[in-house]
Amino acid sequence: MENTSLIAVSRQAVLRRSMDVIANNLANMNTTGFKGEKMMFIEHLVRSRGGDRIGGDKLAFVRDIATAKDLSEGAFKKTGNPLDLAISGDGFFVLGTPGGERYTRNGNFQMDSTGQLVTRNGDPVLSDSGEPFFMSPEDTRIDVAPDGTLSTENGVLGKMAVVSFANKQDMRVVAGGMYSTRQAATPVERPTIVQGMLEGSNVQPIAEMTRMIQVARSYESTKSFVGREDERMKEMIKEFARPA
Repeated sequence: MENTSLIAVSRQAVLRRSMDVIANNLANMNTTGFKGEKMMFIEHLVRSRGGDRIGGDKLAFVRDIATAKDLSEGAFKKTGNPLDLAISGDGFFVLGTPGGERYTRNGNFQMDSTGQLVTRNGDPVLSDSGEPFFMSPEDTRIDVAPDGTLSTENGVLGKMAVVSFANKQDMRVVAGGMYSTRQAATPVERPTIVQGMLEGSNVQPIAEMTRMIQVARSYESTKSFVGREDERMKEMIKEFARPA
């Protein structure tokens, strides 16, 4: 395959995957605690013929190598629900799941039929001692202090685990808005938990729509280039095949 065609095809593949990432961001623009992602690229440059002159053209082969998470904080939304919690600043809630501990910024919690504090998917929220929280029918007032201490009118039930990691980009997104990682969790010394609020997605819809339009236009432009290159090759073959 010609270098120009190879480069064009590589660009189209990268643009398609970029569109997938953008579409996923937009689909989760209203998901509590969601963190947007962006593509990371490596560009390989080769000086083309005539490239020794000033301003000479270069051929660029682009590869996407990973997606990077935008870990900036989303806007807080007031709900008034005492079981809705948001972390201001660094940290993740710790959840117990059948697959092991998982981590989330989505503090949209509830009580199950046994009085256990769980996520909307039924996964228990863990304390700093690794134990779930259980409340009795007599516990009608639930208070969560900024440091994560959970208490009712009948006393303190424990302190919520809030942890962080050395390399947050290494955390893998799994189902239910959770993250998994093989890294060792480090307790956040001074967490700030806000009760009665939820952290919204940090996706900026207008910015993502603008990126989507740019990617779509670039894809169409590359498609047109491939078509013109195909016509050029056909004309060249016809010219060389013409009898002398």
